[in-house]
Amino acid sequence: MLRVAKFLTAAVLCCLIVLTAAGNAQDSMRVETVSVTTAKGVFKFQTEIADTEPARERGLMFRKTMPPDRAMLFHWGRPLVASMWMQNTYISLDMLFIADDGTVRFVAENTKPLSRDIVSAGIEVAGVLEVIAGTAQRIGLKPGDKVAHPIFDGS
Repeated sequence: MLRVAKFLTAAVLCCLIVLTAAGNAQDSMRVETVSVTTAKGVFKFQTEIADTEPARERGLMFRKTMPPDRAMLFHWGRPLVASMWMQNTYISLDMLFIADDGTVRFVAENTKPLSRDIVSAGIEVAGVLEVIAGTAQRIGLKPGDKVAHPIFDGS
């Protein structure tokens, strides 16, 4: 009886380890360089690519910090009217709504952490780049500036 209990305990622990590893693998996103060109110059961000439903749903939720050279790029595979929110997101962000040619169409600066308010450009975009709040002002970002990444035509 004791052997059976030990075996079952070991089996349950092994299953938990495998399930945890599988969950972490699903959460991981590839990191690629995204360049933003403004009147002040070219700024490069090491960017997590959120191009799967689980990655887009999680986004930057539950993170407490983000370095100024990091970002997250949301991509749906086709242009759409993107609606974002800050639920469970503890850090204020600047959101860049980007057309399929890489042109910044709208910038939502200093979004409110933990808010359920919808943030949207109200027009179709190919992607949304999230950077730490204050980045748009720091790099002189304005609508019309360009973002370079392979998901945008001509990048």
